[in-house]
Amino acid sequence: MRAIGGAERRARLGVRHRLAGGARAGSAEEVAESLVALHGTDPASVFLAVGARLAGSAGPVADVERALYEDRSLVRMHGMRHTVFVLPAALAPAVQASTTVPAAVRERASLLQHLAAGSDYDAAWLAETERLVLAELTARGEATGAELGQAVPVLRSTYVYGKGTRQEGVQSVASRVLRVLGMEGRIVRGRPQGGWTSSRFRWARPTGPRPGEDPGPAAGRAELIGRWLRACGPATEADLKWWTGWKVTDVRTALAAVGALPVTLDEGTGFVLPDDLDPVDPGSAGAEPWAALLPALDPTAMGWQGRDWYLDPEHRAALYDRSGNIGPTVWWDGRIVGGWAQRPDGEIATRLLADVGTAAGRAVDAEAERLAGWIGDVRVTPRFRTPLERELGG
Repeated sequence: MRAIGGAERRARLGVRHRLAGGARAGSAEEVAESLVALHGTDPASVFLAVGARLAGSAGPVADVERALYEDRSLVRMHGMRHTVFVLPAALAPAVQASTTVPAAVRERASLLQHLAAGSDYDAAWLAETERLVLAELTARGEATGAELGQAVPVLRSTYVYGKGTRQEGVQSVASRVLRVLGMEGRIVRGRPQGGWTSSRFRWARPTGPRPGEDPGPAAGRAELIGRWLRACGPATEADLKWWTGWKVTDVRTALAAVGALPVTLDEGTGFVLPDDLDPVDPGSAGAEPWAALLPALDPTAMGWQGRDWYLDPEHRAALYDRSGNIGPTVWWDGRIVGGWAQRPDGEIATRLLADVGTAAGRAVDAEAERLAGWIGDVRVTPRFRTPLERELGG
């Protein structure tokens, strides 16, 4: 088997993830295609992730909003690991078939189980509630969850969660009903209330079928694994299982379907696509040293389960929260070397956790200035805050 070391993996990352200077993208769609999917749990992270990879100093806000809310070339939906992602519309059928549909089945079953245990509501009640919500959205065009609750009072019904346990408490059905409908593709997230950092999304009925036909679970898994290996390979089986959230048997079947070949990595056996064995020279054109300020939950920082090849284990405590969510990071030439935060006055404060030299420090400062320039008067606070981000942000 061919051996692929950490230096070559970092060179691949810089070019394929649109972070090296000569590899930066021209649009939000190009960024999403290159990364497969952008973490959408924190809305601001999507814009920051795109902005870090666009050529020039112009901000990504108008470009991302166009792609999401006008052209619909990007789709916000539940996907891998039960997480919300923003991904190319053409990839949505594969993600829906391989990942979202099975999760939606479990989510509906869980909701019905909790309703039966903590209320008098049953499947017929849920179906009628959903019918009323869908009818209201059809009539309105779009609405927030709060507006739907006002128009469909039954959506404000409550049930007892965790009855008889220490977690017992009264919960509203609204968020869970909307979640199920969204995962099933019967409603979609639209433009939020407020600016680009807002998470108060409006809901709407789908305006038409997502591009492409339903490929089925197996073909969907093969397509997703193929795209992911193209962007992130090589990767171990454990990386793939973690990123997708699938069973290991499904990962292995998908690897076989795309003809993935084994390679030797520092941490064991990894996999690449059959046409991706050619060496990548870390000093080749497009892979020159680069600096980047990536947001919390960035898909590059969160792309692999095994991260020692780009992250010093001693820096984890400062950069991650207790649930494993990574905060804003500073990168130099394929490694995480520090963190950053926005202060109340708008300044982008950085801290390097490794000695990377004067030239790297100047490159990081230039990226911080570029970021502050397009963020402007907006204030960005990550949804999941980490120790270093809290300290820097004041």
